Amino acid sequence: MSPRFDASAAAFIRAALASHQDGLLRYAARILGDPERARDVVQETFLRLWKQDPADIEDHLPEWLYTVCRRCALDVLRKEGRMSRFEEGQLEQVPAMAPHPGDTAESRDTAAQAADLVNRLPPRQQEVIRLKFQGGFSYKEISRITGLSVGNVGFIIHTAVKSLRAGMSTDTTVGHGS
Repeated sequence: MSPRFDASAAAFIRAALASHQDGLLRYAARILGDPERARDVVQETFLRLWKQDPADIEDHLPEWLYTVCRRCALDVLRKEGRMSRFEEGQLEQVPAMAPHPGDTAESRDTAAQAADLVNRLPPRQQEVIRLKFQGGFSYKEISRITGLSVGNVGFIIHTAVKSLRAGMSTDTTVGHGS
């Protein structure tokens, strides 16, 4: 399909950029381990969006964007022969958003502890947890993005949350005993 050059399509693209660009950049950077390559992948994602008829995807736009972004990022890794980078847990090389000035030291410590525990999860669990809790996607949407079954997504989330809870209670117990 050729790009649509009308005002409504341009407005659709601008709105999609404003709403989803930052999240897609973080997502792609975690997969690739490199913010520069992530920008290229997100740019490719929005180029592909430009070629779509907004009416065909507007009811599932975030899901469509994350699916395309994921596929593009994995294609980059395959082409570079670096699939191991994703598996080695180097997904958190992207700086997180700056903390709010009013955050307390305790909440920063808890957030850092939770992020560290997520980083220790197996790569597939990390991805699904981030899509669910950072991206706000449903199990069905995560299933479509990752190619996993809905049941498998549920199982992975359940297992990951169980591991995170166990890690938080162990770290908290250890922290209070010191």
